[in-house]
Amino acid sequence: MNSLTSTTYNPDDLIPAFVKLYGGSEDSVKIYSSPARINIIGEHIDYNGGKVFPAAINKYLYVAIRKRQDTKVIYNDVRFPGTFEFDINDNFVFDKKNDYANYLNGILSQLKAAGHKFDCGFEILMVSNVPAGGGISSSSALECGFAYAVSETFGFNIDRVTIAKLGQMSEHNFMGVNCGIMDQFIIATGKKNTAEMLDCATLDYEYAPLELGDYRFVVMNTNKVRRLADSKYNERRSQCEEALKILQDNGSSIKALCELTPAKWEEVKGAIKDEVLLKRAKHCVYENQRVLDAVAALKAGDLVKLGALLNASHKSLKEDYEVTGIELDTLAETSQKQDGCLGARMTGAGFGGCAIALVHKDKVDAFVENVQKEYTKVVGYAAGFFACESGDGVALYK
Repeated sequence: MNSLTSTTYNPDDLIPAFVKLYGGSEDSVKIYSSPARINIIGEHIDYNGGKVFPAAINKYLYVAIRKRQDTKVIYNDVRFPGTFEFDINDNFVFDKKNDYANYLNGILSQLKAAGHKFDCGFEILMVSNVPAGGGISSSSALECGFAYAVSETFGFNIDRVTIAKLGQMSEHNFMGVNCGIMDQFIIATGKKNTAEMLDCATLDYEYAPLELGDYRFVVMNTNKVRRLADSKYNERRSQCEEALKILQDNGSSIKALCELTPAKWEEVKGAIKDEVLLKRAKHCVYENQRVLDAVAALKAGDLVKLGALLNASHKSLKEDYEVTGIELDTLAETSQKQDGCLGARMTGAGFGGCAIALVHKDKVDAFVENVQKEYTKVVGYAAGFFACESGDGVALYK
């Protein structure tokens, strides 16, 4: 299969590699695992008071860690040669030349800001089987896996929701990225065989069974270089705010678009005269309802219904929210026609990035071959594919 990961690293090899690099004994080293994630449904509504429905998947980043006798902090990665060395008493600041170490230092800066004290330094050897740039949140896996490893190693006993918040605060305060909390949240709190319905505004969440039986999610990466997403993201956000204000000015006592049920929306939508704003708001209302319907479908074990909701979500993101583009449309719409596929949609910000499809496990190889052929014909280059199952949130591996 044309996978997004070139080679899968066996995490059991990590402790011997750690000892070879740093010396000492194997029993002094612990490994922590941190998953990638997909958002099953609920796109572009987290900032409109809506709910998202992500799941952790069984692609992991691994962090091997051990305390040191001195105050040095040393980072190494199996796949990326080069050592980063700091001191735990440093005042950590972002520096471009520190590459991935910035994500780790960002977490340390937030831990120290929260009053956690380090009595010594530590050393790290990491490896990731999470496809980088695959739109499944490799940076959040890094932040949360590292935060959890450090918390457990130093006895901070930080709860999982706080681990998620540390990851988000590191992005905001250290990396300068104003991200939401969904990625960190599902990575910190996820459980195998479940998805999680999360209200991004209140952080209320509930688990729903993700019993896929003979089906697998196939993640499909457009491999498109994204340039548009940020500017369009801000534009969509302000369009939604404008639509909300019009409804409020016309007597709707709502604080966010996703507070409206589809029935209520049909009653009040006449106040919005602008065709574009009308479409943007409609997507938010109906996509939020699709999240609720998806949770109900999974509780009832109805994967066919879930597949239909994925298809409806993609159609809305294409026609009403207009964030898909030729690459994502080709992946999703070609997928929807394949034997053994129950449904497919874009996932993430759009304009490139990834799509997901729910495919029977016996049909995955033929599915990938057919979709790849059509995608290459239409777009001119290949997409990346891998099949996955649900996974656990951050955990002690061994």
